[in-house]
Amino acid sequence: MQWTDRIRQVKILLVVASIIIVAASLIVSHYLVRDLERQEHQNMSVWAEAMRTVSTANENTDLNLALKVLEGNNTIPVVVRDSEGNVIDQRNILDSVNIESISRQNDFIRIQLDSVDYIDVCYDDSIMLKRLEVYPYVQLGVVLIFVIVAIFALLTSKKAEQNKVWVGLSKETAHQLGTPISSLMAWIEVLKENYPKDELLPEMDKDITRLQLIAERFSKIGSVPESKETSLQSVMNHVIDYMDRRTSSKVSIVRDFPDEDVIACLNASLFEWVIENLCKNAVDAMGGTGSIVLHFEKIMDKIVIEVTDNGKGIRKKDVGNVFKPGFTTKSRGWGLGLSLAKRIVEEYHGGRIFVKYSELGKGTTFRIELKNA
Repeated sequence: MQWTDRIRQVKILLVVASIIIVAASLIVSHYLVRDLERQEHQNMSVWAEAMRTVSTANENTDLNLALKVLEGNNTIPVVVRDSEGNVIDQRNILDSVNIESISRQNDFIRIQLDSVDYIDVCYDDSIMLKRLEVYPYVQLGVVLIFVIVAIFALLTSKKAEQNKVWVGLSKETAHQLGTPISSLMAWIEVLKENYPKDELLPEMDKDITRLQLIAERFSKIGSVPESKETSLQSVMNHVIDYMDRRTSSKVSIVRDFPDEDVIACLNASLFEWVIENLCKNAVDAMGGTGSIVLHFEKIMDKIVIEVTDNGKGIRKKDVGNVFKPGFTTKSRGWGLGLSLAKRIVEEYHGGRIFVKYSELGKGTTFRIELKNA
């Protein structure tokens, strides 16, 4: 919980910091652009006066200063047109399309040469000004990318730490189960020698075998389990047989299997654990009374497995959280069953698991999709 709160605080700080940076950048850039526009307009006013001096000069006019002003403009694109709209001069423009575009715009300074004749000095923003106008948005994109990368790194770090916790917990559980299981196996052998005809011994033997299977499953979490082509019908029947012995007679498990068996590339032990978790959750959701339908089929290039119950359903706001570690709607439980199921399906079998349908008071359908072997 503390780690989650810390991640949330860091994300909020990153977002707030990025907003402050972007806002400050936009404000500063706005004032810089405004000042530069004002300065360029003043420069063009001076340039227009120099153009007037040159255009109205006679043999006694000193043109040194005017020519220096005209030659000094190396950044602002300028087009000079006569009273008939013809372009008579241009500066700092290489493209004829831009010349035509600037000559047609309304941002110009008119120089009256006499009572009838005049010229218009049309100008555009300099390259520097245009870049400065675009710069805040480029900076906004960079900051946004930085924030996204930082948050992704934090979430990845969080997930990696969670994985280490689950893997460590699973392996430690398997290790702790090993000693009492070995001891129980030894006691069973003693009981078999002393009471060979006792009817309870086979059942005790089954329970120890079950404990061994559980320890084996926990030990495989965090490693790369071996998968092989397996009969899906055999896996489902094995789970159903196990659940039938340990659930109320008021719970019916329905087999909805195709006529032809489906072969999938599975680690049977771990995949049975997934189906068991889904069935146990279904039993809890139905309050010990109802029906569970297990269905599988092959659809084109994928294998589909569905577990459907007619229990209380899942609230819409909780559907997106059911696979998160620690999330549970039960008064008891750690909320690890579905998160481990998701890990087994997605990381170990390359498939996906999700809530296909859920409605309060009507039930839930979990769907697993695997690649066709």
